[in-house]
Amino acid sequence: MDMLWPVLGIATVAVGLAGVVLPLLPGMPLVFAGLWLLAWSDGFARVGEITVVVLGVLALLAWAIDYVAATLGVKRVGASGLAIAGAAIGTVLGLAAGLVGVLVGPVLGAIAGEWLARRNGAQASRAGLAAGISFLLGIVAKIGIAFTMVGVFAIAWFV
Repeated sequence: MDMLWPVLGIATVAVGLAGVVLPLLPGMPLVFAGLWLLAWSDGFARVGEITVVVLGVLALLAWAIDYVAATLGVKRVGASGLAIAGAAIGTVLGLAAGLVGVLVGPVLGAIAGEWLARRNGAQASRAGLAAGISFLLGIVAKIGIAFTMVGVFAIAWFV
């Protein structure tokens, strides 16, 4: 029984790392939950509460990236408020539509919003491209944060 919790924690972290890039799996919450479970399994003797709080803050930061990455990218190219709102709505709706929806939702939302605001195809395309690139950069940032969390945990565990 002593090995159940650590094995479950490691499995949860592994599923969470896959979920960072795969839709419909709550990647960062699973990574955090698995690391918390590992810390809890030895009574926070190796990994203390402060480290767990730091890991929680990193998980919240990564979770926020999901919702703001495309929005900030669209804003950066000077798109309208409707394009920004469209990217945000497309991101949320895309999460429910699987991998294709996650990748295409922010792009289509930004294009639709910019088209409604300005009726300019070139600007709408720029807004969509910015949303797509920003979303992909957001995934890269989440991967970096996830592995940083694992690294911080490992250092706390072994040092």
